[in-house]
Amino acid sequence: MKYHHHEYVSRDPRIQDAAGVGIDRPEDLPDTVDVLIVGAGPAGMIAAAQLSQFPGVTTRIIDRRASRLEVGLADGMQKRSLETFDAFGFAERLMAEACHITETAFWKPDPETPTNIRRVSRLDEDPRQVSEYPHLTVNHARVLDYFAEFMAYAPTRMKPDYGLEFQGLDIAPSGDHPVEVRLAYSTGPKAGQERRIRARYVIGSDGAHSGVRKALGLPLHGESANHAWGVLDILAETDFPDVRVKCAIQSESHGNILLIPREGGFLFRLYVDLGDVAAGDKGAVRRTPVEQTIARAQQIFHPYRLDVRHVAWYSVYEVGHRLCERFDDVPQDQVGLRTPRVFIAGDAAHTHSAKAGQGTNASMQDGFNLGWKLGHVLEGRSPESLLATYATERQQIGRDLIDQDKLWAAQMAKAPEDFASQAEFEDAYLRITEFAQGFMTQYAPSMITARPDDQALATGFPIGKRFWSAEVMRVADANRRHLGHEAKADGRWRLYVFADSAAPGVASPTAALGRWLTESPESPLRRHTPAGADDNARFDVKVIYQQDHTQIDIGQVPVGFIPRMGPYRLADVENIYAALPDIDIFDLRGVDRRGALVLVRPDQYVAQVLPLDAMDRLAAFIGTFAVPQR
Repeated sequence: MKYHHHEYVSRDPRIQDAAGVGIDRPEDLPDTVDVLIVGAGPAGMIAAAQLSQFPGVTTRIIDRRASRLEVGLADGMQKRSLETFDAFGFAERLMAEACHITETAFWKPDPETPTNIRRVSRLDEDPRQVSEYPHLTVNHARVLDYFAEFMAYAPTRMKPDYGLEFQGLDIAPSGDHPVEVRLAYSTGPKAGQERRIRARYVIGSDGAHSGVRKALGLPLHGESANHAWGVLDILAETDFPDVRVKCAIQSESHGNILLIPREGGFLFRLYVDLGDVAAGDKGAVRRTPVEQTIARAQQIFHPYRLDVRHVAWYSVYEVGHRLCERFDDVPQDQVGLRTPRVFIAGDAAHTHSAKAGQGTNASMQDGFNLGWKLGHVLEGRSPESLLATYATERQQIGRDLIDQDKLWAAQMAKAPEDFASQAEFEDAYLRITEFAQGFMTQYAPSMITARPDDQALATGFPIGKRFWSAEVMRVADANRRHLGHEAKADGRWRLYVFADSAAPGVASPTAALGRWLTESPESPLRRHTPAGADDNARFDVKVIYQQDHTQIDIGQVPVGFIPRMGPYRLADVENIYAALPDIDIFDLRGVDRRGALVLVRPDQYVAQVLPLDAMDRLAAFIGTFAVPQR
C-alpha cells in the first residue's frame, strides 16, 4: 500500500481522499449518471467497486432490497476469487473469518452393510497447487460487505442506493445519456413512486429473473435436469466424523449429499438429493417441507446420528443450465457497427447448479471484466470498441461453465450402482476442480489479448489466462513478496519486466528497455500517461532481476523502473525485485533467461508476452486499446 507521498497520513490508509464525483457526492440518485448498475449482488458490487476507483465517472448501484443482504445464498469462495479479493484489499481479512477447505472426503455404501455409509477416500482440494490461496466457505453477504467498504473508502465515496426497483428501459439511437431507465421506490416513505434517470451505460446484475435482460428481450436458453435438491444451513448434533470436512456422500437407496462446512466452527451446509422431479410437477417440489428434507438427510447419514437443532436457511431448487444468447444489447447483425449500451452479468446471463460454487465466483469475474473497461472508456483512456470485448470474452466462459456444470450435476445425481468403478466419482471431481477454482479461463485473441507468438519466453504465464503469482524478493527492503499480490484493483495495466542475466549498470536489453520507457515518445508511459500525473498512473512497471537481491545496486537500476510519485516527485523504489535462490520465479514459471516482457490487464489476465527488445511491438499493441493522452 502506497501512502505518505502526498502528505503525512495518520488515519486508516485504506481510506483514499475524495476526488472527482466523490467530492460532495449527492445522497439522492441524480437525474443523469455515467453507469447505472441494477442489482447489488456479487457481479454488480465488484463492478461498482472497480468503477469507484475512477474519480471522473458517476456510477450508482441500486437494489430493490431495503438494506444490505444479511443471509447470503452462496457460500463457496474459490481460489481465483481469493486472488481477486486480494486486489481489492480484503483477502486476508476474509480468510481470517472463513472456513478453509483443504480436502474432500468421499463416502459410499459399506459393501458389508450397504445401508451404512463409510469413508472410502480423501482428495486434496488443490493437488497441482495452482494458487497460494485456499478454497473458503463463508456467507457471501460478508463478501458484499467488503466490496461496500472498498467503495465507501474510494475517491468516489460510492455506496448502494437501496429500495429502488427496476421497471424498464429505453435506448435512444444517440445522445450523451441514451439509456432512459424507469425505476420505482420499493420501500420507505416514497414506496410506489416512480423515478426516471438517464445513463450512458447500464449493467443488469439483477439475478436469474433479471428485469434488465427481459427489457432487452433476451431469454435464457437451456434445460432443466429434472432433479431437485434441498439446501440447508444448519446447526446440528452429530457423531458423523467428517462434519468439518467437505464431503460427497452416496447412499445405497436414499440419494446423495454434498456436505460443506461453514465459517464459525459449527454451521454446515447440506445439499440433499431429493430425487428426480416428476413430469407435470409445476414447481411442487420447491415446496418440500424442511422436515422432509431433514428426514432424507438422516437416512443418507445412516448409521450416523444427525440431530438438527437449528435451521439458519433452507431452500429447494431444481438443477437448471441456462445461458443468455447475448451479454449486451447489440444484435448479432449489428456487432461491430455500434457500441453496446446495456450489459448483463452474473445470474442474469447464466444459471446453473449451486454445488460447484460457480454462481458467485463466475459472476464476480463478469463484473471485474466489465468494470475496468467501462472506467477506461468513460475516462477517455480507451476507445468505445473496448466494450465489445466483454460479451465476447464472458459469453464463451458462460458456455464453458454450463458444459462443466452439466457434467458435475450428472455425477452428483448418480446412484452408486451407476458408476463403472469405485474411483469414477473421485476422478470426475478432480477433472472439474481446476475449472471450478477459476483457473481454466483463457481469453481468445482480441484487441486486449495478443496471439501467443512468443509464449515460449514465459510458458508459465499463458496469454489469456490469469497471471500466476510467485514469490520474489523486494530489493529495497529485503522482503519476500508474492509478485501478483502487489497488483491492486486500481484500473492500471501491469508490465512485468523479467530481466536478462546482466546486472543493473551493465549494458543490456533490460537497460535499453528502461531508457526507452522514460525517453522515447513512443513509450506507453509517456504516450498514454496524462501530463502532470504520476509516472505510474496508467502503467505499473515492475522489474525482476535474476541476481540475488544483495547483488543489485538500486542506484544502477534504470529510472524507467523507478517512477516518481506525488507533488514532491518522490522515487518509488519498491518496484525492483530479485529472484529467490530457493524458489526462482524464472524456473518456476518457465521464463527464458534471456528475459521477457509480460503485460497484464487490470483484471489480472495476461495480455502479451514479448522479448525485451520488442519495444515497437509493445507500443503498437498498447496503441490498439489505449488512447494517447499527450
